[in-house]
Amino acid sequence: MREVLGHFASGITVVAALDGEGRPAGLAVQSFASLSLDPPLVLLCVARTSTSWPAVRAAGHFGISILAADQREVCAALGRRGPDKFAGVDWTVSEEGAVHIEGALATLHCAVHAVHDAGDHHVVTARVLALDARDDGAPLLYYRSDYATGVFT
Repeated sequence: MREVLGHFASGITVVAALDGEGRPAGLAVQSFASLSLDPPLVLLCVARTSTSWPAVRAAGHFGISILAADQREVCAALGRRGPDKFAGVDWTVSEEGAVHIEGALATLHCAVHAVHDAGDHHVVTARVLALDARDDGAPLLYYRSDYATGVFT
């Protein structure tokens, strides 16, 4: 299944929030999509084994950063397990209190709307509270178990 579904190219996002002690907590998420314009909702899927998701969920709101083609290292850092995933990653806290990755193509500030268990993942719907995007840049894509870049004009 993984091999066949790997033929579907997808963008890569970072989902992040401040934990209860004011430190950034987050993870790389490949399964992300727009869900609804009215109300504004997005959807993401998080492995039930994620050790970072509980802190993000507990915060109640979080940032989503859509990664740019030159942010492979950011994806690798946030995709690994461990306590200091943000070491060497440039990030900021928005006026709304969401954690965003510097240099991302676009950012969203979201609040948890609902979480549903689905197999080995949680399906999360989130309400979009604020958003912003750059005018330039190409996305970091994931295709057939490797990184790819999309060049768009």
